[in-house]
Amino acid sequence: MTKAKHIGIVACSAEGAALCYRTICAEGEPMLGPHDHPEVSMHTHSLAEYMKYVNADRWEGVAELMLSSAERLAKCGAEFLICPDNTIHRVMPMVEPRSPLPWIHIAGAVGDEAIRHGYRQLGITGTKYLVESSVYPQELEKRGIGWLRPQDDERERINRIIFDELVRGSFAAEALSYFQQVIECLKRRGCDAVVLGCTEIPLLVNDENSPLPVLDSTRLLARAALRRAVQG
Repeated sequence: MTKAKHIGIVACSAEGAALCYRTICAEGEPMLGPHDHPEVSMHTHSLAEYMKYVNADRWEGVAELMLSSAERLAKCGAEFLICPDNTIHRVMPMVEPRSPLPWIHIAGAVGDEAIRHGYRQLGITGTKYLVESSVYPQELEKRGIGWLRPQDDERERINRIIFDELVRGSFAAEALSYFQQVIECLKRRGCDAVVLGCTEIPLLVNDENSPLPVLDSTRLLARAALRRAVQG
């Protein structure tokens, strides 16, 4: 059997990166055999380093951090890269042309799953930097899928929940209740599924407690990486 490819993870926030890593390890076993999964390496600069550039609207600095991680991962043998952070995908057009390795795009993995389910219009949740960007609209429109954003005030409160609570591993009932309200509103506006477009949101929201079917960007990215590692 051909050896699985070595996956490189360019991480940003800890909770989402950890969930992505655990998913690769846990779901590798059915594909490869008992206790088996592809080789995985991860590199991350601190979230504070990333936020310094995000808050200053200096996205070229975010790109440089991602490329720094990519170079380190290439040197340790990774064969392709993933980034379990939706927000910093904003700079992929700056990163990919200079990257030493190819990437799987998180929004592309989500869009492909939406096609498999036949979803026609998705609500996009995540940080305000992600939701107000073209990261998901670009990939969804390529696939003929419509999309809607939460309202301005909803984006602001979700952003606060993500940075004040979720990235710190705090998953409160009040936060879940607010996400449910926002998703219910997206449902009333015509969405047939919702993108959990921050890699920590799946630790709070899931198919059992969401008013709409969820597209879990963290696990979908991990599964896309597994398929590429194992199947090429």
